[in-house]
Amino acid sequence: MAYLAQERDVFFNLFESLKVQDLKKYEAFSGLTEDDLKLFLSEALKFAQREIEPLNKKSDEIGCKLENGKVVTPAPFKAAYQALGANGFIAIDVPTTYGGQGLPVSVSMAFSEYFSGSCTAFMMFAGLTRGAAHLIEAFGKKEYAELYCPKMYSGEWTGTMGLTEPQAGSAVGDIKTIAAKTNQEGVYKIKGGKIFISAGDHDMTDNVIHLVLARVEGDAEGTKGISLFIVPKFLVGTDGSIGALNDVKTVNIEHKMGINGSPTCTLSFGDNDNCIGYLVGEQSKGMSYMFQMMNEARLLTGMQGMSTAGNAYQHAVAYAKERVQGGKTTIIHYPDVQRMLATMKGYVEGMRALLYKTGLYIDYAAHETDAEKKAYYQGLADLLTPICKAFCSDKGFEVTELAMQTYGGYGYIREYPVEQMMRDVKISSLYEGTNGIQALDLIGRKMMIKGGELVRNFYALLDSFIQSQASNKAFESEVSNLKKALDTVGQSAMKIGELAMGGNQKFAMLNAVPFLHMMGYLTLSWLLLEHATLALPKLEALWSNAKAENEEQKSALCENNDEARFYEGKVKVARFFIANLLPQLTALAKGILSEDQSAIKIRF
Repeated sequence: MAYLAQERDVFFNLFESLKVQDLKKYEAFSGLTEDDLKLFLSEALKFAQREIEPLNKKSDEIGCKLENGKVVTPAPFKAAYQALGANGFIAIDVPTTYGGQGLPVSVSMAFSEYFSGSCTAFMMFAGLTRGAAHLIEAFGKKEYAELYCPKMYSGEWTGTMGLTEPQAGSAVGDIKTIAAKTNQEGVYKIKGGKIFISAGDHDMTDNVIHLVLARVEGDAEGTKGISLFIVPKFLVGTDGSIGALNDVKTVNIEHKMGINGSPTCTLSFGDNDNCIGYLVGEQSKGMSYMFQMMNEARLLTGMQGMSTAGNAYQHAVAYAKERVQGGKTTIIHYPDVQRMLATMKGYVEGMRALLYKTGLYIDYAAHETDAEKKAYYQGLADLLTPICKAFCSDKGFEVTELAMQTYGGYGYIREYPVEQMMRDVKISSLYEGTNGIQALDLIGRKMMIKGGELVRNFYALLDSFIQSQASNKAFESEVSNLKKALDTVGQSAMKIGELAMGGNQKFAMLNAVPFLHMMGYLTLSWLLLEHATLALPKLEALWSNAKAENEEQKSALCENNDEARFYEGKVKVARFFIANLLPQLTALAKGILSEDQSAIKIRF
């Protein structure tokens, strides 16, 4: 069940494509060096393989249990989580003010990939904790940040996000949890219940800090009247000491298809009318604050899809190289297996490029001093976030299915790893807003901002790349197909907008997911081709240095030289993806451009 990372591709993304070492031009990263970052990342990978990966199978087999009202996690979790915090791995990309490492978001993507790929269930504790603490740091009172954040970032306490309620589901504005004022300013009594709360209770740390959405009595209905509250499992003194148990009860934990090591809890607040909550920021601004944590979580959810897919792909390759069938032939020589592996490689490397580049845009938006540049990069990050979440989680699951198919019947058996990977990754398309909601966010919000400015900027970015490669004969066909795909996406967007503006909102909603997938295929094709244009000159230089002049010599070098094989793979996977997978964009577009609405007319 080893975690098989793609460290070479991680370094290619960070240092050859994105050139994150150049972020040292910003004051916050002035001390960064490429050597230091590579060392830190290599140590993180060793930690992941040594400390986190051994938890993976145990977390699935043992799971979590509710005993006497308390959640019990698999025995090795506590020590591993303490080590994670002690090494500074919980707060990689947050400011150093309260114990963060202050590294770029783009670089933190690699840490997330290694850790989540090693054991998704375990890393959910850290991901939610980092998000909750960062929200408190950004929007809460300074005294709250000083009280909670250091211990959350260090791994002494964990955090959660309390949104979902049984009757509301994804319609957060329908929540019924109430906050009643007390005679202390900013202190409220919370009463209500939440479901599907990941890491909602456990025995790993001394305290759990819940961030809970609730409506102050008398405030407006819907999302406009929702406020955000800090609700600790145990009350905390002004000196940081842990006091009495707050009126928070764990009612149940869900028995799930996967991620069994992550306790998904039903929580009850205020059964005894004494659940204390502390207002974060301003009253009725809770949803705007929570969106920071939700957007960060959506990127991490996309990362769960990609990192699990990456591990599944690597295991499928290893199995295909070892599995002998039909005499002395290993199945990696079978064309159908090669097709599946190429498909997995294309999705995984494309998703990695998408997530890491989105992280870089977030870095630029946070540290540029020019307001126009900040807005430009933030717009790109905002536009790509629902694609990161939805496309990467959908295709992450698809890759695990292909990995299982590569194994044949053995893939369906639990002693082999991909069966668990498939079960674990499925949740990523469901939580943090289902992928249908991500698609509605893309077409209903992100594409409408400033009259479509985000989309125009994205179109111009891709068009600029296409123009820059117009004379590149090596990729003439790929560049041409990318241009056609970009135009097709534009036509589909106009058709959706045309019908929506004419009053047919259902057509837009019907085609939101297909359109998001179109954007996913377009974006991955662009990034894979961008990588190929960087890789080919380096491959040619290796051929030249080795005096490999004919195809046989070049092939031999790529067979025996790791760097040549890597760069050749970047070139060939871009060609494969654009020729074989990008055409799905055209098929989706035909459905949209046909204006067919049969699905909403069928009497089910």
